[in-house]
Amino acid sequence: MRVGVNGAVGQMGRAVCAAVTADADLTLVAAVDRHGAGEEINDVVVAEQLQAFADAECDVVVDFTVAESARTTLPWLGMHGIHAVVGTTGFTDDDLVLFETTFGAADGPNCLIAPNFAISAVLMMRFAEMAAPWFDTAEVIELHHMRKIDAPSGTAVKTIERMAAARDTDFVSDPTEIEIYPGARGGAGPRNIRAHSVRMEGMVAHQEVILGAEGQTLTIRQDSYDRSSFMPGVVLACKQIHARPGLVLSLDSYLD
Repeated sequence: MRVGVNGAVGQMGRAVCAAVTADADLTLVAAVDRHGAGEEINDVVVAEQLQAFADAECDVVVDFTVAESARTTLPWLGMHGIHAVVGTTGFTDDDLVLFETTFGAADGPNCLIAPNFAISAVLMMRFAEMAAPWFDTAEVIELHHMRKIDAPSGTAVKTIERMAAARDTDFVSDPTEIEIYPGARGGAGPRNIRAHSVRMEGMVAHQEVILGAEGQTLTIRQDSYDRSSFMPGVVLACKQIHARPGLVLSLDSYLD
């Protein structure tokens, strides 16, 4: 597979370039980033324009940028018949409708948008979904580095949505009447699942799901201590995306 990386000079982009280069079944053939045009990463010169992906005949492009940029990149990739593996979050429902149209043809190209590529995080979301119907209360705590600008994280949002969809009733409502520090109880998501966001030096990406019922609690914890934790999922997606038709919004099916 011939792979391109969008957002190549960022920390995640560089990690993807290294992971692709290290895999015998993948070849890094293009890198794009308007902030680093002309720089060389893993023997590939970074270009400024998306056209570099078409010129290099990429089979798949990995995008770890921001939603504003990806809204342009993804339709462009679809129009040029290039598969997309996307770790960018923050898309709206309208964005997803557009992407589903762009990547909806039976003969491809295909698109995977995943909130988290760490296998441990994918399993954490699946386990939380399985546990959700069996408990009375639930809270999600996500912890990230100081450069993350959105809250809660895409992983937390997806976790809460999956837990909520797994139930027929709401979790018990928050009993708090007096909140000394505004926001201390986090924000309420679907089915009364509360989300808490921590931004702290020393963190990379971490999440806890805590569920409670009378006499018992269950805590499901996932930790990514380094960006290398996301790379096995990215590499897996690059290798399998040709066989995953249309728009897919989770890495789950790639593990089956």
